[in-house]
Amino acid sequence: MSKLAAEHLARSAYVYIRQSKPDQVTHNHESRRRQYGLANRARQLGWTNVEVIDDDLGRSGGGTARPGFERLLAAICEARVGAVFAIEASRLARNGREWHTLIEFCGLVGTLIVDEDGIYDPRHPNDRLLLGMKGTMSELELSLFRQRSQEALKQKARRGALVLGVAAGYVKVGRDRIEKNPDQRVREALQLVFSKFAEFHSARQVHIWLRDEGIELPVKSRNGEAFGIIWRLPAYNIVHNILTNPIYAGAYAFGRTTSRVRIENGRKHIRRGVHRPMAEWDVLIKDHHEPYISWEEFERNQRVIADNATGKGSATVKGAVRCGELLLPGLLRCGHCGRKLHVSYSGKLGRYNCYGACAHHGTARCISISGLSIDAAVSTEVLRVLKPLGIDAAVKAIDAQVCETSAAQRQLELSLHQARYEAAHARRQYDAVDPANRLVAGELERRWNDALQTVNRIECEIADITARRPSLLGEQERQQLMQLGADLDRAWSHPAATVTTRKRILRAALNEVVVRREGAVIDAVLHWQGGDHTALQVKQRLNAGGRHHWPPDDTISLVRELARLMPDRQIARLLNRCRKSTGHGNGWTQQRVISFRNHHDIAAYRDGERTERGEITLETAAEIIGVCKMTALRMVRRGDIKGRQVCAGAPWVIKAEDIAAFAARKRLSAPVTPHPAQQTLDF
Repeated sequence: MSKLAAEHLARSAYVYIRQSKPDQVTHNHESRRRQYGLANRARQLGWTNVEVIDDDLGRSGGGTARPGFERLLAAICEARVGAVFAIEASRLARNGREWHTLIEFCGLVGTLIVDEDGIYDPRHPNDRLLLGMKGTMSELELSLFRQRSQEALKQKARRGALVLGVAAGYVKVGRDRIEKNPDQRVREALQLVFSKFAEFHSARQVHIWLRDEGIELPVKSRNGEAFGIIWRLPAYNIVHNILTNPIYAGAYAFGRTTSRVRIENGRKHIRRGVHRPMAEWDVLIKDHHEPYISWEEFERNQRVIADNATGKGSATVKGAVRCGELLLPGLLRCGHCGRKLHVSYSGKLGRYNCYGACAHHGTARCISISGLSIDAAVSTEVLRVLKPLGIDAAVKAIDAQVCETSAAQRQLELSLHQARYEAAHARRQYDAVDPANRLVAGELERRWNDALQTVNRIECEIADITARRPSLLGEQERQQLMQLGADLDRAWSHPAATVTTRKRILRAALNEVVVRREGAVIDAVLHWQGGDHTALQVKQRLNAGGRHHWPPDDTISLVRELARLMPDRQIARLLNRCRKSTGHGNGWTQQRVISFRNHHDIAAYRDGERTERGEITLETAAEIIGVCKMTALRMVRRGDIKGRQVCAGAPWVIKAEDIAAFAARKRLSAPVTPHPAQQTLDF
């Protein structure tokens, strides 16, 4: 019995065409011609209206978005499709969900499925069983292909012979070896990135320095140039990739990234290129090829980059050197809870505070110490330890100033060599052509002029750097530098020594500093980079060496009570009205009240605090008992209502329960006159 019926021929026949990859679309033309030939077969079977869907050419059938397949399903659901033509089941779908969805919809509306083997009606159990088996085999076939190819890649990668692409600075030799790029400019540019990172300890600072100096870096090219290299000013990700790629440490790595699958709106979405920790890499072969840096230096660089990631959490990293006058941000750890200390500034004066317990558990902060005292004590101890190394540092500084050519000038000199070669090459091309052939000679002349302009530009940049280069050190300057090396304290406090320089010195010497505070004494343990530890005791200077004179104890207790009643701005106004001054005899401001509270560990006022304690204002009390504010004030002063005032002008502290009891007694009290006709007038 024929499965073709008039109802099928009355609808349209849809021919679905798909090839998995763009490479197949480009080269496998016969497969595509076979699929387009299904339109003729549909006409031979009796269909007059044949539509071809080829929107999914170059798309995989393994579950990615396929607009052509979705259009086919929509047409089937609208009962406009009499038959679906495809070469085989794998062209329609490579996963069970889409294949069985297609069969289900075709069975509901009576659509046939036609391939090279026959015609199938999904409403018949035998045809439905056969179609299901074909879809399962297609899905299994795809899984086997993927498994075999991935295992073959991993097997080759375990030998270090899988070289799919090489980073800038290396070239592929043969099928499974890589070597350093023979271009000296490329090698020295990459070496400059690593040397500057060893100096700055920050990928961001290296990137800024390269941009400021106008130094270009080699980048992999996709247009088939020699060795696949182009030169351009670096973006941050280029510098970061150079510093984090293990290939520059002579290591072969495979499986550094992975893919993650998520479901959105009922469809599979694949996120590729997700970085994995080094311990989870599939293959890591050290000493695989010639390196730019040692593996030990690469690991050290990764630790520095991880420490600089301040946004990744403050529990384990110390962060990059940042702005600010304090010297130990990122190095101090609380000895009470183990968290990193935060920095807060009041003008140029700063403090170290531990807010971890307060933020996570709602408890009081563990520790708050002055930045001046701990910075001075730790700096003194570090200078004492580093003092024998001062002379060596001075000698190295003199040698570097005398012998070293600036890195920027060196890179420009290499660029000039390459530019001159390109200009000479352009001239040889121009000389080789007949000048009368202007169609060719005109273009070659333009290229020659562009190359000469590039040479002239680089020569001007080199001349500018040479003019701005500082002169060599004289004998007197040498002697001064040697004296500073011998007297490290003078070098530390020299006006030319910046805060950033001091921070880098401390970070080069110290790993971290663990501090505990017991009263006015700070117990600090210095953890040096070499693994040694030094205990240090610092007395917290309450007056910071005479610079701060705090008000007397009565002002301290007054602020402590006012902080439970009003914000800092109102406290400053009240203290000024009461003629209370600071330790220096100045008036109070909001910032001075905040600094005062922080020093004496007084918490700030927060909204709703009085309500939680069951306290109300004088205005609220007057509303409850039904009198005006001045009447309520007289009642408080007479003692009819219990109330307390910290000082003149401060808010009255009245308990809500006392007002409720007073209002109840007032309602039960006798009227003013016993006459029943007497009324109370409310104004």
